[in-house]
Amino acid sequence: MNIDFANLQIQYQKYKIDIDKKIQSILDKSNYILGQEIQELEQKLEKFSGAKYAISCSSGTDALLLAMMAINIEPGDEIITTPFTWISTSETIAFLKVKPVFVDIEPDTFNINSKLIENVITKKTKAIMPVSLFGQPSDMDQIQKIANKYDLKVIIDGAQSFGSTYKKNTDSNLGDLSITSFFPSKPFGCYGDGGAVFTNNDNYVEKIKMLRVHGQKKRNHHKYIGIGGRMDTIQAAILLAKYPYLSNELKNRKKIADHYTAGLSKILQTPVIKKNRSSVWGQYTIRANNRDNVQDKLKKKGIPTGIFYPLPLHLQECFKYLNYSQGDFPISEKASEEVLSLPMNAFLTNDQIEFVISSIKEYI
Repeated sequence: MNIDFANLQIQYQKYKIDIDKKIQSILDKSNYILGQEIQELEQKLEKFSGAKYAISCSSGTDALLLAMMAINIEPGDEIITTPFTWISTSETIAFLKVKPVFVDIEPDTFNINSKLIENVITKKTKAIMPVSLFGQPSDMDQIQKIANKYDLKVIIDGAQSFGSTYKKNTDSNLGDLSITSFFPSKPFGCYGDGGAVFTNNDNYVEKIKMLRVHGQKKRNHHKYIGIGGRMDTIQAAILLAKYPYLSNELKNRKKIADHYTAGLSKILQTPVIKKNRSSVWGQYTIRANNRDNVQDKLKKKGIPTGIFYPLPLHLQECFKYLNYSQGDFPISEKASEEVLSLPMNAFLTNDQIEFVISSIKEYI
């Protein structure tokens, strides 16, 4: 059986007429940078997320940079975050000469353990950066309560979770700022790199719009040190073509996740979604003690899988200077040895899902 992990090709074929038409319109106009489709996309993102402002940009990584630059993060500051995520979260913190301060995760959701955050707050702490890992928001009430108590900012790394909710609010409409990624394999992806920053703060939006074009207040007049962080118009056009199908795709992802859980929950640890939240299932991640063996045998059956993530950030060579050691974050370390992400996209068939489930049962 042929199973694709993200199924980008079948998605393109389904929406080909709409996507090709949108791309051709950009080529015909040759308006590749900050064309009208950028503003149109931002308006759709605002409507979908509930956030007052959505500012598109060149990637989820650049969205994190722009969010931190908007709140005047300075060298020597500290930002509290999780060691169990993709490197962009802490890489961007370190890039700005700020210190990433790690807190271990919850064993069931894989998200930052909000109960541990207060233990690491110092006079240098400027912000908390929770990650909505695999598509589910963190414990935002508790995180916001801590942030209010210590006058800290909250920046949500929602690179994997656009469309997820916490108490009926999307995680793009929580915290001081939130970001997402439109990397092709995300639940809402373009055909290259792209991202967005969300906020309800009037001051932040104006600054971010300047920062993404080299700090320009007007052409060739630079108020800030910025970056080349614009989304190109073709990527915006692709997202606009896909937008009408997004809600239905998210519903399908949930149905597929529910199908996996029904078939696997009795034999291994399946994802836990807290009752006041929803996930967009950026990944469907199980835990298996014999993970590497299971992955190898699934591969031989033609079933692709992923390991997100095999080495926590505090043990990465690039963060050696932080002086963390093996054993400092045992829940993250154990997760890195057990997690296995199964094929997840809106176009998996029931037969394909059943094939994955039955194959896993052979080896667990």
